Amino acid sequence: MSHLTITPLSSALGAQISGVDLAQPLNVEQRDAIEQALLKHQVLFFRDQPINPRQQAHFAANFGDLHIHPIYPNVPGQPEVLILDTAHTDVRDNALWHTDVTFLPAPALGAVLSAKQLPAFGGDTLWASGIAAYEALSPPLKAMLQGLTATHDFVKSFPRERFATTPEDLAQWEATCQKNPPLSHPVIRTHPVSGRTSLFVNEGFTTRINELSDSESEVILKLLFAHATRPEFTIRWRWQTNDVAFWDNRVTQHFAVDDYRPARRVMHRATVMGDVPFFR
Repeated sequence: MSHLTITPLSSALGAQISGVDLAQPLNVEQRDAIEQALLKHQVLFFRDQPINPRQQAHFAANFGDLHIHPIYPNVPGQPEVLILDTAHTDVRDNALWHTDVTFLPAPALGAVLSAKQLPAFGGDTLWASGIAAYEALSPPLKAMLQGLTATHDFVKSFPRERFATTPEDLAQWEATCQKNPPLSHPVIRTHPVSGRTSLFVNEGFTTRINELSDSESEVILKLLFAHATRPEFTIRWRWQTNDVAFWDNRVTQHFAVDDYRPARRVMHRATVMGDVPFFR
């Protein structure tokens, strides 16, 4: 068994993992060690991992069933791996703080992102810890947020004018909207494994806090969006080709910096399905 080395990258979140080849099947000890590191550090980074889509899907499937994205294109023959290619797809919805697929009743547990083609400069990704953000709130604000729910809407990040520009795309977009109507999740959630509490609203999909008036919701969401992404709760990763990131989508947000146009950036993502958010 290879020995995993775990190097923390900040006090809020993030660790670099070495001593494992993600192209090979994990043994039980490796799988459990990576899972424990994910629970502790929330986002993990692996350098120099030239995995193909089949190997990427196999690695991600160690941690749960895989999701097939309703809009983004996927790898032919490997539909669980979606393609984020700026030469072919509008990926501006990634260039804001968001938590993946919170428009689903059971949003993702996590995701595995592999860097395939990178610009000469730029294209970094940032992650923010919802746990660190929640723990830094004042006790009165924590108390106020308990029991509140928020609406998450697919259309906020995938508007018709950007993702339904052809008849085929329109049919796919309308079917996705029908299948994924707006739904509610708790504003703060309990991690189902660690038991820790995290903020669970994000600018990409959250539209309002249901129990508040429109004006109150707007103010509180604006405050929470800004608070959750304060620099001390974040980490920034400068990609190298064949890097792999694996993050806990239940307690993080991320932001793909769009600062490299007109250069091309190609990433592959496998998304691990999760559970229905709850707070206790």
